[in-house]
Amino acid sequence: MPTPRETILQALLAALQTVPAATVLRGAVLPERIPAGGLLILRDGDPGTPEVTLSPLQYHYEHRAEIEVIVQGKTPAARDAAFDVLLAKLASAISTDRTLGGLCDWVEAEAPQPVDLPVEGAEALKATIVPVILTYTTADPLG
Repeated sequence: MPTPRETILQALLAALQTVPAATVLRGAVLPERIPAGGLLILRDGDPGTPEVTLSPLQYHYEHRAEIEVIVQGKTPAARDAAFDVLLAKLASAISTDRTLGGLCDWVEAEAPQPVDLPVEGAEALKATIVPVILTYTTADPLG
C-alpha cells in the first residue's frame, strides 16, 4: 500500500494528465524531442521539515513538488503563445480540485520564472519550473 505522500504525488500526476494535448511524465529525463502540445514533468520535490503536533502524533507538511513546463517553437511569438496556453491549462488542472480528492488540505502553484533556451540545430525551447505546494498531514514522517 502506498504511503500518503506517494498517494498524493500520484493524485497530482493524475490531475496533470488531464491537461489536454500535453505529454505528462514523472521523474523522467528530458526527452530528445518535445511533443507539439508541450511537456510537463512532475518532480517529487522536497517535503521539507514538518510541523509536529502531539496527542495524537501528526506531521504537517508543506511539500514542495515541482513541475517542469517545456514548449518548443520556431519563433519567440510561437513559443510565448504555446507556453501561455500550457500554463493556463496547468493552472486549470490544479485549481479544479485543490484537495486532490481530499488527500491534501490545499494545493497551490507558485509563479513561474520562464527562460528561453536555444537548441543547436533545432527550434528553441521555452521552459520553467512551477513549484507546487502540497499541504497535508501524516501520522509518520516516512509517509
